[in-house]
Amino acid sequence: MTKGNTSFLDSKFRLTENNTNVKTEIIAGITTFITMAYILFVNPDILSAAGMDFNAVFMATCISAAIGTLIMGLYANLPFAQAPGMGLNAFFTYGVVLNLGYTWQQALAAIFISGILFIILTVTGAREAIVEAIPHSLKHAIGGGIGLFIALIGFKNAGIVVASPATLVEFGNFADSAVILAVIGLVITGVLMARRMRGAILIGIVATTLLGIPLGVTSTQLMGFSFDITPTLFKMDFIGLLDIGQAGVVGALTSVLTVVISFSLVDMFDTIGTLIGTGAKAGMLDEKGKLPNMNKALLADAVATSAGAMLGTSTVTTYVESAAGVAEGGKTGLTATTTGVLFILAIFLAPFALMVPPQATAPALIVVGVLMMGAIKEIDFDDFAEAMPAFLTIAVMPFSFSIANGIAAGIIFYCITKLFTGKAKDIHPTMILLAILFILRFTILPH
Repeated sequence: MTKGNTSFLDSKFRLTENNTNVKTEIIAGITTFITMAYILFVNPDILSAAGMDFNAVFMATCISAAIGTLIMGLYANLPFAQAPGMGLNAFFTYGVVLNLGYTWQQALAAIFISGILFIILTVTGAREAIVEAIPHSLKHAIGGGIGLFIALIGFKNAGIVVASPATLVEFGNFADSAVILAVIGLVITGVLMARRMRGAILIGIVATTLLGIPLGVTSTQLMGFSFDITPTLFKMDFIGLLDIGQAGVVGALTSVLTVVISFSLVDMFDTIGTLIGTGAKAGMLDEKGKLPNMNKALLADAVATSAGAMLGTSTVTTYVESAAGVAEGGKTGLTATTTGVLFILAIFLAPFALMVPPQATAPALIVVGVLMMGAIKEIDFDDFAEAMPAFLTIAVMPFSFSIANGIAAGIIFYCITKLFTGKAKDIHPTMILLAILFILRFTILPH
């Protein structure tokens, strides 16, 4: 790299000011990409269960991740990467489409609306204020609940857990080669994670896919890939999303509001939690504990979410795997810019993505579930007024197979327990409004 180019990058990303250099930032960007590249295989796998075209979703995943990450790097000058979020993609498929009965086109419309709402809230500075209304115990519980929910999907896709008419669920057939492959994949990924190997989840997916060939689970035939994104491009169905039907005006609007709020809450907590947590580890927070350019980072998230909906993927959010790049010394937007460019180049991996069987991505879901469960250690289980709403948030998500139901249960019971224990002052007015809407949704209003 020439001195002139180095000088340009130094000036653009303020490398010297942040005590870093081009080599360190690029290596950090590559590290971040490797640790989160598993989403390129997992996201299309999950969304295709909602009836979406696998090829198109792969393209949408690469492009939306590149958009969000490049905005984060070039505009916010922060080292964080973005991509369609785990948990949010599961909520999209299993919660909104398969459970609530919306089409995937309508679900994309809901995500687009939440993205536009985020842009407005971010520009006005209200987004951070809304997050502050939700108690810390519920924020951490939502992360833990999503972890269990994702893990359950992983066990189900692996065939390790199957339906049972007597006990709801039971162990699958461990003599089945597909289940054996999933278990082997879980062992490989778990060991690599325990050894703190960079890109452990991605390596686990690739290794399991290769081991699936002699077991007869992985197809060795490369399917044609057209690089055609049109099956999902601009397919948002706003009219269908707002269809009144038998639910009536209030019922239809409440149902849509529930979906949009659920997408929004999970994305907000995920993004802000990642930004603050990773920023703290990197020593990037100011004396007030705030991250510089926070609003710019949130705007990158909001724009990428809307763009992702237009392209054909679930909510884009900031990835906790960005911590891997930060640990390698990444401190500026050059790290994120490097990761964003790699997401564009990853489009050419598309033909190979179709070879990956569900049994190879299932271990990744289980491991991500393990990582997300770590959030519950921040919950004060000695205070029952905090513990019960948090527990219900965590438990209801996998047991009702719905992230939205878990969030609703937590908010409702938080308000109830605080109200009847003389701690009404702890309840933010926004929480009361949300609790009322959720109660109406599950009781009086048609759904």
